[in-house]
Amino acid sequence: MNKPLRRIAIFCGLLILTLLVRDNWLQYVKADDLKDDEHNRRVAIERYATPRGDIIVDGKAITGHATTDGDFKYKRTYKNGAMWAPVTGFVSQAYGANQLESIEDGILTGNDDRLFFRNTLDMLTGKNKEGGNVVTTLNGAAQKAAYEGLKKQGGKGAVAAIEPSTGKILALASYPSYDPSTIAGDGKSDAEAWNKLQKKNNPDDPMLNRALREVYPPGSTFKVVTAAAALEHGKYTDPDEKTDSPQPWTMPGTTTELPNEGNIQCENVSLREALRISCNTVFGKIGSELGNDKMLETAEKFGFNEEQFTPVRTSASVFSDDMNESQVALSSIGQFNTAATPLQMAMVPAAVANNGTLMKPYMVDELQAPNVDTIEKTDPEELSKPLSPENAQKLQSMMETVVEDGTGANAKIPGVTVGGKTGTAQHGVENSENPYAWFISYAKAEDGSSPVAVAVVIEDEDAVRDDISGGGLAAPIAKSVMQAVLDSKK
Repeated sequence: MNKPLRRIAIFCGLLILTLLVRDNWLQYVKADDLKDDEHNRRVAIERYATPRGDIIVDGKAITGHATTDGDFKYKRTYKNGAMWAPVTGFVSQAYGANQLESIEDGILTGNDDRLFFRNTLDMLTGKNKEGGNVVTTLNGAAQKAAYEGLKKQGGKGAVAAIEPSTGKILALASYPSYDPSTIAGDGKSDAEAWNKLQKKNNPDDPMLNRALREVYPPGSTFKVVTAAAALEHGKYTDPDEKTDSPQPWTMPGTTTELPNEGNIQCENVSLREALRISCNTVFGKIGSELGNDKMLETAEKFGFNEEQFTPVRTSASVFSDDMNESQVALSSIGQFNTAATPLQMAMVPAAVANNGTLMKPYMVDELQAPNVDTIEKTDPEELSKPLSPENAQKLQSMMETVVEDGTGANAKIPGVTVGGKTGTAQHGVENSENPYAWFISYAKAEDGSSPVAVAVVIEDEDAVRDDISGGGLAAPIAKSVMQAVLDSKK
């Protein structure tokens, strides 16, 4: 071969080698990036080419599918979509997915690696590919009671309910809400619905999952945590012994007296009485004297300062670690920097009701293959022990007094032992806006077990300020949720 031809041959060989390297780079190194690229329409077409698996509650699907025209053959549908949106999230041909629809997308689409063997068999036998199912821990009756209670109330708010012995989430409601079916496609109507749901266009922010993602000052419901700290750290051992609690009480390092609401008399009352009538002075002084470190320790054992993964991520509730004595006093009555999600505040009575053991909250019971074989099962997991069993039972007795003969009377269920705590939390600069109304509680079954703990928060901007209270607005909703769970156990 002469020299010019040899040069051409070498050049062509280099071109071929470069092409092979590039091809292998795209096929193997960049394959996952290209597959997941939002601009790769073929991936989206393949994703919606088969029916999506379902999200299951009480053995029944709360999701479905419909056929469509165009490149995307199927789109998601939802049953009672607004009620279940805080659980399911959405999946949209145009806007992606969130919450369970996103986290368990591999199972629901059938693309999860754990379904590879089954998908291979289906391909060989000519069977169409199918998605698997996500079986939730939710209780349909409890969810309905929670959502309808919030809707009837008419303001904004949220409910979270937990099974104390396992951590199973039984209800997770947020209001106002939205129907994910309205944004499931990629048409003009879906775009219009999407725009109407955005916070910039809708100040009520219906897509916000208030049960998991919004943090509120918990107000007097946090006094349950402060009472737990007082018992656990030995400040008081008997719920009925007198406390060293002057009235008025001036916060340390200030000239400011911590006020009590109304005309209640809190001087030297017992811990039980202080919780029953909700004494700010008693619990503020307890928190201040225990100090930031001990209050922080107890709060964190209840789950504060950590995100939870249910598997949907929750916002972390907050109890600060760098406060002076007067700030600790305010935080110990659920004000200052203290803030909590409704799920967090359901975890508090859940731990108390479970004799001091806090279980990790979760909402997915199992993942199923298309033939309903179990792929993965969630086992209950202990998160912490905020209280000894002895102190938990003391606190149960105190919380039951709150409902039987105190501010939580609207949560009474005939023939059922109910423990609870009301709360009214300041809202806005210098409490200029309507306060938040809270109620946390648990109910005991006939066998003495506690199958449900609940937290309810209400934001009612239109209510008459003096009519806002945890016992008046939130407790009736908690009662209906607890009743629904108890009825489902019969």
